[in-house]
Amino acid sequence: MAQFISAETKQQIIKEIRDEGKRVVDVASEHGISTKAIYTWLRDGVGGDRSVLEIARLKRENEQLYAILGKVTAELKRPKR
Repeated sequence: MAQFISAETKQQIIKEIRDEGKRVVDVASEHGISTKAIYTWLRDGVGGDRSVLEIARLKRENEQLYAILGKVTAELKRPKR
């Protein structure tokens, strides 16, 4: 049977994971809900926020782009033969 969880509770759970660095498994057991439900909230975003998973993906992509930019910049500064 599905358990109703208020939007405020969902936001609190997401905050614990995102801001306090708690693991999804630990938070799920503390609140008596499934990890699948939490991952769904993280994927879909809660309360109109961007998805935490989407933000993490964008951060990784940004780091990759900076690495590529650094390599290209280094090659441009290298003396030509």
